[in-house]
Amino acid sequence: MKINAYVVDAIGAPFVREDLTLAEPGPGEVLVRVVATGVCHTDLNTQGGDMPLPLPGVLGHEGSGVVEAVGEGVDNVAPGDHVIMGWPYCGTCRNCIRGQHRYCLNIGPELLAGVRLHGPDAGTSAYTRADGSSLSGHFFGQSSFATHSLTRANAVVKVDKDVDLALLGPLACGITTGAGAIFHTAQPGPGESVVIIGAGAVGLAAVMAARNTPAATIIAVDLQDNRLELAKELGATHTVNSRDTDMTEAVAEICGGPADYVVDCTGNIRVIEQAADMVGLLGTFILVGGAPAEARFSVDHMRTLFGKTIVGTLGGSSTSHELIPGLIRLYQAGRFPFDRLITLYDFDDIDRAIHDAHEGGTIKAVLRVSDI
Repeated sequence: MKINAYVVDAIGAPFVREDLTLAEPGPGEVLVRVVATGVCHTDLNTQGGDMPLPLPGVLGHEGSGVVEAVGEGVDNVAPGDHVIMGWPYCGTCRNCIRGQHRYCLNIGPELLAGVRLHGPDAGTSAYTRADGSSLSGHFFGQSSFATHSLTRANAVVKVDKDVDLALLGPLACGITTGAGAIFHTAQPGPGESVVIIGAGAVGLAAVMAARNTPAATIIAVDLQDNRLELAKELGATHTVNSRDTDMTEAVAEICGGPADYVVDCTGNIRVIEQAADMVGLLGTFILVGGAPAEARFSVDHMRTLFGKTIVGTLGGSSTSHELIPGLIRLYQAGRFPFDRLITLYDFDDIDRAIHDAHEGGTIKAVLRVSDI
């Protein structure tokens, strides 16, 4: 079928609209008409060459939409269903069998191979240009910067039709990443302290999640006062502007010593090395933000030896089918107002959406691709 999509031709090249041909869904696949898709730093990092998707290709990985067709063997969704496209997984490796889909042992190819990995067409892309040449698709199993997406049945999460589908795409990645870092990785207990560094979409999702735990102290750290103000409204008990304040000293003063949990959402190596010192004995430092490829950081050996845990988390851990519906229920109950982070843009306005996000005025840009 004919679709329209944003194509990145090479590392550093712009997003350019192009008419493409998309193959029909094969066994285990679902064709989704994209209603909206979030714009994530991972898309921009891939455009810039920090993620190894072969280019040219179609990016986008926070898509929501309406099922138009299903392939052979698909019985979890049907045409007309509203869905969010989560992360794909192989389903057969040790970690998938354990229910840890985010840590599928084949997660690299599943997200970044650019081709189908399963079924009779494995090894080929379902995306073709007008001149007959193929290009990468299947980015995070969806390539949702397009009017239509071909995704895996095990990745889609069916949602109620009474929830605004245009808002739901970021639950596929960014919002769940921040929330899941709190709910599944940190799991703070009564009276404990949580520090969240970086008050973008991921960090603010972590703030909202922390507000739904027994944590007594929730500290948001950022460089922008407007984002820190929003963090307070969403549940932070304290804020620190690290532009003019030493965040390590500020956290120690607020907590009366080291924090119990520190979550880094920046991926900035200098910040990471500072943040590692904010947690003490039996404290946990959680890495969420993506640093550039091959980045390294160092920590003090003795301070780490005394029971400190340093752990990374992918996509909020858990599974899309568990975490996404749970967050929607919290949203419906008024306890997780992630819609306050979202600014909608027309599909034509991807460059403005990226610009506004870089300038700090927009927290989570979402492209409205089609009407529901």
